[in-house]
Formats: sequence, C-alpha cells, structure tokens
Amino acid sequence: MSGNPATALDGAGREKLEKALELLAAERASVSSVVDERAWRVHVLDSLTGLEVPELRKAKRIADIGAGAGFPGLAVAVALPAAQVDLIESVGRKCEFMRRAVAAMEIANATVLHARSEEWAAGAGREAYDVVTARAVGRLSTLAELASPLLKPDGALVAWKGRRDPDEEQQLERAGAALAMEPVAVLDVGDRAGSRHRHLHVIRKTGPTPPELPRRPGMAKKRPRG
Repeated sequence: MSGNPATALDGAGREKLEKALELLAAERASVSSVVDERAWRVHVLDSLTGLEVPELRKAKRIADIGAGAGFPGLAVAVALPAAQVDLIESVGRKCEFMRRAVAAMEIANATVLHARSEEWAAGAGREAYDVVTARAVGRLSTLAELASPLLKPDGALVAWKGRRDPDEEQQLERAGAALAMEPVAVLDVGDRAGSRHRHLHVIRKTGPTPPELPRRPGMAKKRPRG
C-alpha cells in the first residue's frame, strides 16, 4: 500500500475522524499543538501512513504507547475495524479526551488505558500485542525498550520519527540484542505525511522478552540502552 493514505478510509471512517478533530479543536485543556486546518494532514494522514507497514495492516491487537491526543491510534482503529487498539497514556486529561473521542466516534475497537506502558507491560499487557505504535514519543532505543515487553515474539514496533539521525539509529543497533529488538526497515513517507521529513521505523522483536524488562517507569527515557 502506498500513495494517498486517505484511501484507507471510507466515507463513514472519514466522518468519525472528523468528529475527533472537532473535539480536539474545541478542547480547552490543550492535548495537541495542532488543532487548525492543518490537523487532518498532521494527525490523520500522518497516522494512516502506518498502514504502509504490512505488519500493522495484519495486526489483530495493537498498543499505541504515549497515545496523547489519540494519534495514530484512533486513525488506525478506524482504518482497521477488525483489530483491537489499546491507547496507552499516563496523563489523565489526555485519557479523558480520548475517551470522549472514542464515544463520539462510536468505535468499539479502541480502548483507553490510563497507565505507564512499563506498568501495563509488567502485568496484563505483557507479550500481548502484534504491533506497538509510537508517534513523537522518544528516541528509538527508548521506544524499542518500551515496546519489547508488550510485543509477542516476532511482533513489531512502528515508530513515527522525523529526519533520520545516524547516531540514534546506531544507538538502537547497539541496544538491540539486550532488548530482543532488531531494526528491519525505514520508510520515507514524507510526501504523504504530516511532515515532509517523516520516516517510519519498523523494529521487529526477535525472541522472548528479556527478564529485566520492563524497567521502572521512566528509566528507558532517563537511561536509554545503547
């Protein structure tokens, strides 16, 4: 799949996502810095570029970590109605917004989880997902560490990033073995995403979760591997 990501939506799907953007524009407690006429491209089309990754299109259970205002998770849930999408977010006001959006959109396959991803991965979320998504959350090695305990073996992380950073990619490669995560592809989707520098990094889980994962909440960002 490539080209215009909006082709992943039918008319009803587009209406659902327009409802989410209307709520976002009306939200007083800001959950996103982009709520104007750019929002469709910055949030929706950018999110839908993830469907160019075959692993995401085939996934039955997806975790969107650091879900924020709900993207890419809400767009993915609309585009993939047979998949269950869990929107994992630690900030309460963002969770409340996403719950209102899910209700307004009338989608049954999206669930908002008010939790740190590390906490969820230590319990019911451990090795429960085919794919983890993350958009504008952190460095690749940090994202790989957060995703690893959530993913089933052979599952994949799809990370939305901006310009490619050789140092960041090398850090991920150094950390990969300790995290049971291996980078497998980088897709340049900038001509059809919310940013012209947008890249999607696909990172595959290579085996069982290392026993020391997840670390305590915040450690993956504070002291990244690699």
